[in-house]
Amino acid sequence: MALNVEEMSIFCKKKGFVFQSAEIYGGLSGFFDYGPLGVELKNNLKQSWYKYIITNRPNVVAQDGSIITNPKVWKASGHLDNFADLVLTTKKTKTKIRADHFIEEKLKISAEGLKAIDINKLVKENNLTYNGEDFEEVKDFNLMFSTHVGPAADSSNVAYLRPETCQSIFPNFKLIAEVCRQKLPFGIGQIGKAFRNEISPRDFLFRQREFEQMELEFFTHPEETTCVDLVNKHKQLKFQFFSAKAQDANSDAVEMASISELLEKGLLSEWHAYWLAEMYFWYVEELGIKKENIRVREHTKKELSHYSSATFDIDYKFPFGFKEVMGIADRGQYDLQQHMKHSSQKLELFDDASGKSVVPRVIEPSQGLDRLFLAILFEAYEDDKERGNIVLHLNQKLSPYYCAIFPLVKNKPELLAKAEEIYDSLRKKFPCYFDVSGSVGRRYARADEIGVRYCITVDFESLEDNAVTLRDRETTDQERISLEKLQARLFELR
Repeated sequence: MALNVEEMSIFCKKKGFVFQSAEIYGGLSGFFDYGPLGVELKNNLKQSWYKYIITNRPNVVAQDGSIITNPKVWKASGHLDNFADLVLTTKKTKTKIRADHFIEEKLKISAEGLKAIDINKLVKENNLTYNGEDFEEVKDFNLMFSTHVGPAADSSNVAYLRPETCQSIFPNFKLIAEVCRQKLPFGIGQIGKAFRNEISPRDFLFRQREFEQMELEFFTHPEETTCVDLVNKHKQLKFQFFSAKAQDANSDAVEMASISELLEKGLLSEWHAYWLAEMYFWYVEELGIKKENIRVREHTKKELSHYSSATFDIDYKFPFGFKEVMGIADRGQYDLQQHMKHSSQKLELFDDASGKSVVPRVIEPSQGLDRLFLAILFEAYEDDKERGNIVLHLNQKLSPYYCAIFPLVKNKPELLAKAEEIYDSLRKKFPCYFDVSGSVGRRYARADEIGVRYCITVDFESLEDNAVTLRDRETTDQERISLEKLQARLFELR
C-alpha cells in the first residue's frame, strides 16, 4: 500500500471506479458517484455479503426498508435525542469543525467519548484556535438530514432521511418472523443507503454524507446464553486485539487474542463471539484481506453507543491508520423495548419451550460498504516495478471483470471476427470485455490496473488450431487452450 488516500481518489477517477458527484459544478463535499467499474466491484461486494450472511443460512432472511419512515421511529430509537456530534464554532467567521477530530489532530490524543465539558476544557487549557480565531462554547450537532413529506413545509410534516438502515428492521421484526415462520434464533439482513450530515467529511470514501450499509439484526432468546453454532473453529480464532483496557491506559499496545480468551474474560456473549468470528472469517477467507491489515478493537465504556452493552470494531489499516470498517454490537433488548414503549405494540415472539412470549436480544454486525470498498482497493493495489504498471490483486470473485478478450491486432478482419465470436460466447457466462486498442502488452497492463484476472488473446494460430492464449494476472503465466475447453477451464479456475 504505497499510495495515500488522495492518490487513491485520483486513481479511482482515472480508472472509472469513483467520481466526485457533479464535479463539473465543483462537486459537493461528502457525496460521490460510482463509475462503471465501481458499480461492478460494489455489486460484487454486496453479493458476497448477501450470499455469506443470507443465502447460505436457513435462519436469515432479507428486507428492503424505505429511506424515509415515520419520524416516531427516530424518537423511539434515540436518534432525535442522541445522534449528534460535538461541533466547535469560531467566534468571528462561524466556521464549524467537528470537535473530536480537531482535538485528535491538534493534541494527538484519543477523543473517543469526550463530553462537551471535556472539549471546552482542553480547548481552554491548550489555547487552541483555528486560523487564529477563538472558539465559542462547544455544541451538539444532530447528524440527521431533515425533509418534509407532503406539500406543506412546516413542523407538522418533518421527516428524516435514515441515518442507519437497521431501524426499519425492528418495527417489522414480528411481522417478518410470522410470515417467514422463523423461530429464535434468526436474523434479518438489509443492504441500503443511509445519510448523515457529517460536520467534516474527509478521507475520500471513508467519511461521507451519503453512504451504503450492509446490516444484520440477529435475534436470540434472552435467556439462552449458549450458542450452538460457536464451534472450535470460532473459539480458536486468533487476531490482533486492541483492548478497552489498553485504550483507557492511553496505550497503543495491540496483543494477539482468541475468541476463547475474550469469552473467558467475560467481554462478550457467545452469540456476540460467534458473529465477530464469522465476520472476521468473511474478511480473510472470502474477501482475501491479509490478517496483518485488520484488527479487532473493543469499545471503551465511555464511547459505547446508548443502545450497546458491548461493541467490537473490525479495523482496517488504511494509510491514515487503523480505522473502523465494521462494528459488531450487542444491542440487547433496547431497540425492541423502545419501539414497544413508543408504539404500544407488542414485539414479542412466543417461545414453545417455556410457553411464554419473550423479547429477543439482538446482535448486530454492521458493515459500511463504501469503507469496505476503499479498504479492498488499498488491499489490492500494487505499483509493480517489474511489470512497469499498477496491478489490482482483487479476489477474482470481486473483480469488475473476470476476463478480457483481445485480438492480437485490430486490422485483420478474420482475427476480429474470431475474437468477437469468442467474446459473444463468454459475455453471458462471465463478466468480461473486448479490447482492440493498443499493443497486446499495453492491453495486458490496462487489464492489470483494473483487476481483470484472465486475458484471452486471439492470434493468427487461433485461425488454424482453434485455440487461444490464456494469461493469468497474478502470475503472468500463459497457457494455450482449445476453444472447446475454454469455458470449462474458466469455470474451473473461478
